[in-house]
Amino acid sequence: MTISDRATRLTLRAAAAYNVLWGAWVVLFPAHFFVLTGMAVPDHLMIWQGMGMVIGVYGLGYWWASSDAVRHWPIVAVGFLGKIFGPLGFAFNYVQGVVPFSFFYTLITNDFIWWVPFFLILKKVHETTRWRLTA
Repeated sequence: MTISDRATRLTLRAAAAYNVLWGAWVVLFPAHFFVLTGMAVPDHLMIWQGMGMVIGVYGLGYWWASSDAVRHWPIVAVGFLGKIFGPLGFAFNYVQGVVPFSFFYTLITNDFIWWVPFFLILKKVHETTRWRLTA
């Protein structure tokens, strides 16, 4: 299974829009997520806002990568790794009793839905370039 150039561009632009919007939501309304999920609002919301800023910046990277995913594959790879490690971090913290299960819902849209398309983009890049670092 391969992904077309058009599908690659649309996927990365959708990821960009999602990340920028999610990041803006977290930065501008940092307590809202916790209220929606029934979690206690943290004392230091600026840490959560910092996470929102980082996720928003990922969105800018995805937008830039959408112009040429082969050339900008490291941005896609870093994003993909984040989408793998985020759920792993959740699982570790959930098992330890640090975070409630309600936090899981953010993983669906932040991580899981992007696994297959990002994997297919990186697979296409690998087949096209064998991971050359220059264009």
